[in-house]
Amino acid sequence: NYVSYRVRSVDKQKHDVKLSVEAGAEWALDYAIDEFAEAETYGKGDLLFARTGNVRQDVLWKAGDNVRIDWGWFYLAAEKEGSSMRALPGGDIAFERNLGSVAKAEGKFMVGYDDVYSIQFFGQNLRPYWNEEGKSSIEKAFKAALADYEVLMEESRSFDADLLARAEAAGGREYAELCALAYRQAIHAHKLVRLPNGELGFFSKENNSNGSIGTVDVTYPSVPLFFIYNRELVKAMLNFIFYYSETGRWNKPYPAHDVGTYPLANGQTYGNDMPVEEAGNMLTMTAAICRYDGNADYARRHWKALTLWVKYLEQFGLDPENQLCTDDFAGHFAHNVNLSAKAIMGIACYGYMAGLLGDEELASEYAKKAREMAAEWKRMADDGDHYRLTFDKPDTWSQKYNIIWDKLLGLEIFPDEVMRKEIAYYLRMQQVYGLPLDKRESYTKTDWIIWTAAMAESQDDFRALVSPMYKFYNETVDRIPMGDWVWTDKPERVNFKARSVVGGIFMKMLAYENK
Repeated sequence: NYVSYRVRSVDKQKHDVKLSVEAGAEWALDYAIDEFAEAETYGKGDLLFARTGNVRQDVLWKAGDNVRIDWGWFYLAAEKEGSSMRALPGGDIAFERNLGSVAKAEGKFMVGYDDVYSIQFFGQNLRPYWNEEGKSSIEKAFKAALADYEVLMEESRSFDADLLARAEAAGGREYAELCALAYRQAIHAHKLVRLPNGELGFFSKENNSNGSIGTVDVTYPSVPLFFIYNRELVKAMLNFIFYYSETGRWNKPYPAHDVGTYPLANGQTYGNDMPVEEAGNMLTMTAAICRYDGNADYARRHWKALTLWVKYLEQFGLDPENQLCTDDFAGHFAHNVNLSAKAIMGIACYGYMAGLLGDEELASEYAKKAREMAAEWKRMADDGDHYRLTFDKPDTWSQKYNIIWDKLLGLEIFPDEVMRKEIAYYLRMQQVYGLPLDKRESYTKTDWIIWTAAMAESQDDFRALVSPMYKFYNETVDRIPMGDWVWTDKPERVNFKARSVVGGIFMKMLAYENK
């Protein structure tokens, strides 16, 4: 990362100016009382470096949620001219630059982290993608970054303007600002590596929840952003889940929930499976990859696993038993109408992919099956002016955000009247800071609000559903990285922060740009 600075004399006269920046050893520690850091400074080429790190350097030895990396090295780097670096007591480091007698000046220094090894994948330690073969060095990376500074700063400014313009065209100014708030966080909650089979692995950390790595139902809400900007990263979030099943390490008839606890991807550690949830997620995301790739090559490679999972949904998806869904904080409950919609979408997506593969008979069979299930869903869930939370409980309701894929993929499984009726009902159920997730509580998930709102037929209805959420992020009293599980009746979070799921806020932009 670059840290740019400008100084300006308010009296327009020259003054002697020195810039001093210190960085604590906490950058490279987990804050444990028995951890100690060491620091050093050195020069290489035209750059000066200061680095700090744990004296122990136990690589990839711990995993968990509220756990920070305590191996590898944190760096400050700057051009040599006019600069100095210092190692301070306790492992802190400092950078100084003498700007001389100036009325104005500007410049930069850089910060970075070399984690040496990033992810353990079924017992094998993997390097970060930027140095996957171990033939580069952090010093070379800093040198390249220094050379690219002007170009990258201009590209960044251009990207920022483009993101805001595209998002505003899709959903208005308030929506655009929400996208800007979510963008960096959604990406940075991942680590990119090369898997042993040569494929990419883009591993999320389930931040502020349970620390799982590569959680399927964390990937699912995040993918709209990545479908817009880099589909290869969507594949990289699914590759290791397919690998887990296809190598026989995971042998159940539905996908795993995760592949471990970050950063150790050695097999699922979460105590509960989410059979319908994860099967529907994987089928739907794979179908979306095929849709945006314009071919079914990715599905062809994984057809055996996809077929196994769709068979599970056929048997258990219409009226799910007592299972967890993405919103697992709400606990187990049976007959979940929104989870059933996910299963129906998964079945429809399988048929869609079969069609892309040229198997028209199979495509017709699964499209027919999905439409028949949707008709039964509609009958069982009907509650007059809306559809229920669970099939067996009248006078309940919930957001049906999973149906958005029917619109995006053009599957025509659920009649338009379903979401027309739901949107009208949601507009009446809103509270001051947003639309609750369902009837049970006044909390919501902000990623799902955007998915739900994106199904509205008019921009006015979309903006009416988004505006209270925008109000929440402006008025929240919690000074944290963007939270996604929040109250709708007060400007406070329930839990969760810094999670990748906020990539789901880009759903409206994805739908708008792929009509």
